[in-house]
Amino acid sequence: MRIMIFPLLNFPIINPGDDFNKILTEELKKISLKDNDIIVIAHTVISKAENKIFDLNEIEPSNLAINIGKIQNKDPRKIEVILRESNEIVRMNERLLITATKHGFVCANGGIDKSNSPGETVISLPDDPDLSARKIKGIIFENLGKDVAVIISDTFGRPLRVGTVNVAIGLAGIMPIEDFRGRKDLYGYQLKSTFVARADEIAAAAGLVMGQAGEGTPVIIVRGVEFIHADSSAMDLNRDRQTDVFR
Repeated sequence: MRIMIFPLLNFPIINPGDDFNKILTEELKKISLKDNDIIVIAHTVISKAENKIFDLNEIEPSNLAINIGKIQNKDPRKIEVILRESNEIVRMNERLLITATKHGFVCANGGIDKSNSPGETVISLPDDPDLSARKIKGIIFENLGKDVAVIISDTFGRPLRVGTVNVAIGLAGIMPIEDFRGRKDLYGYQLKSTFVARADEIAAAAGLVMGQAGEGTPVIIVRGVEFIHADSSAMDLNRDRQTDVFR
């Protein structure tokens, strides 16, 4: 399997309320898009287009946000946004605030991000990343006639490893998890509990090209990856409470 990973260069800056799907379609016309390509998109551009931007000057922090801000020496207004976008505080100390978002993602700061956000604003995750991905996939097929998969990504930390990696928080047209149980390894051993997070693998690979700084390359094309076509959800990647030994 030979894989190609390349960006849509000079992608326009997305502003609140922009028609992202129309802009993306026009940019995709500049390349030779193919069936089975996987389009990985940084969630920040989706969130901006969907007006998921909070002006901190308009945020009145609660007492809880003020207290956490004092403990962590952080802006209580940003803490308030994190709390509003979360359903649960999972872990907290003097440095970290780990929450479960309304989507069920367990991540630092509820996915709230200051990077790539102008002025005194912060960006949250899209309300329904899967729905956003399905709309993008449908519009691409309608306008360009190509059957592609779409992954919306964000950078998450990991409990047992240092550093962040790109993961899938929304998707369309791809099975996020592949079940390897029943297959045999090189020595004939039958795999009994192996699941591969294929969508996260692809998002992480796209992150090598996407980078962390700036919005110059928020859209990445991944070509040549074999994947299972499916009408699925990135929420399937969330571990449930019964099997989550870290909560």
